[in-house]
Amino acid sequence: MGTTAEQKQNSTTLAWPEFKAKYDNFIGGKFVPSAGGQYFDVISPINCKVFTQAVHSNKEDLENAVNAAAEAFKTWKDTSATERSIILNKIADRIEQNMEYIATVETIDNGKAVRETLAADIPLAIDHFRYFASVIRAEEGSHNELDKDTVSLIVHEPLGVIAQIIPWNFPILMAVWKLAPALAAGNCVVLKPAESTPVSIIILMELIGDLLPAGVVNIVNGFGAELGRALVTNPKVNKAAFTGSTVTGRMVMQYATENIIPVTLELGGKSPNIFFSSVMDAEDEFLDKAVEGAVMFALNQGEICTCPSRLLVQEDIADAFIAKVIERTEAIKVGNPLDKTVMMGAQASKIQKDKIEGYLKLGKEEGAEVLTGGEANSIEGLEDGYYIKPTIFKGNNRMRIFQEEIFGPVVAFTTFKDEAEALEIANDTIYGLGAGVWTRDAHQLYNIPRHVEAGRVWVNQYHAYPAGAPFGGYKQSGIGRENHKMMLDHYRQTKNMLISYSKNKLGFF
Repeated sequence: MGTTAEQKQNSTTLAWPEFKAKYDNFIGGKFVPSAGGQYFDVISPINCKVFTQAVHSNKEDLENAVNAAAEAFKTWKDTSATERSIILNKIADRIEQNMEYIATVETIDNGKAVRETLAADIPLAIDHFRYFASVIRAEEGSHNELDKDTVSLIVHEPLGVIAQIIPWNFPILMAVWKLAPALAAGNCVVLKPAESTPVSIIILMELIGDLLPAGVVNIVNGFGAELGRALVTNPKVNKAAFTGSTVTGRMVMQYATENIIPVTLELGGKSPNIFFSSVMDAEDEFLDKAVEGAVMFALNQGEICTCPSRLLVQEDIADAFIAKVIERTEAIKVGNPLDKTVMMGAQASKIQKDKIEGYLKLGKEEGAEVLTGGEANSIEGLEDGYYIKPTIFKGNNRMRIFQEEIFGPVVAFTTFKDEAEALEIANDTIYGLGAGVWTRDAHQLYNIPRHVEAGRVWVNQYHAYPAGAPFGGYKQSGIGRENHKMMLDHYRQTKNMLISYSKNKLGFF
């Protein structure tokens, strides 16, 4: 008997794992229910069905978590870099051993295509732990002899208890981006996941929790509106780190002023992706790569702060280039996110799907031309899921769809005459998180990125996030950086020990 299309599809589709009826917080090395005994339903974007419940925490739960972290810090802060490095590497190994399971859970929680979680999200999380495990072993202190009797020593010390608030677009990876450097630096953490994706990180802690001393990492699930301020303003919290919208970031920053604690913010974006004429000088591998780079707006369903959501193409190649981009966009396979051949999954929540649909309507009302997509998508067998067709609008940079973060698989396309106009359009935004520059010209390759107002400019590539490259925003896209060894300094105090070897007094008194 021949293989049917359905059988072939099933052979590439990962099984839905069995979930517990409910998931508790992870506090002090144990899974514990909320002090209030409440839970909330967790809905998978794949099919709009409840698949488990997560604990609905209150301020008492936060207090318990912060106290557990503060107690653990008394000993964790004195562990050696070697000890911490070994633990981080063990965590990476444990995740790697369970990668397909974790990737599947992440997909069910968030709705993204499992081919992305398998190829990017979870491998990057593994690498992040290994990167920080290595850099803390290689670090050295600073010593400076100021004169024959005076020596300056610079010593780095962990801050203490870190409050980390994680978004829903990369539930595990965004958590790891913050956890790895914080732990490497010797801090303890209270982490609050997004309420729409509360399960991934808890299941991760089921797998790795035994590798950490009790209280070093604590996970408290619940609603940001109820818990965010209470967590950041807790007097035992020494720093806040947040990834999410610019609007919420402003509030987190305000909360941090109450006890004057440092805060890092990775916020929104409206990233320009700029394509110069030379891109089409040849029909070759580079052109193929560039077309894919333009279609990167659909990666993770467009739910990435650095989504290349503004497509800027030089006038003389615009028609020919956008035709290729449309063709590649229409070839995107949207379907069951657990199918490893599917390229784009479901939006993370109904709220997000409704927001995107609102912008699709707005774009049409603004007079933008729909080149492809422009509406919700219906997936056979998953009709209730949160799916959107990848969409390309043609318009101008004054339109709201060019200026406001949509956070969906929507790109706004326009043209430019020359380098000056490309930069003018690219920088005409309140955001400055990411950008892309595509060219075969060696001068443009260097000079254009230098003039783009963004913390990360990809050149002849897009959506690469190596652990050793700093990532963060200009303007209203945030404060501080993620990734790179410089992150250790975001999670440490700098102490100067100024030592005198002279026995003689100064003579003032």
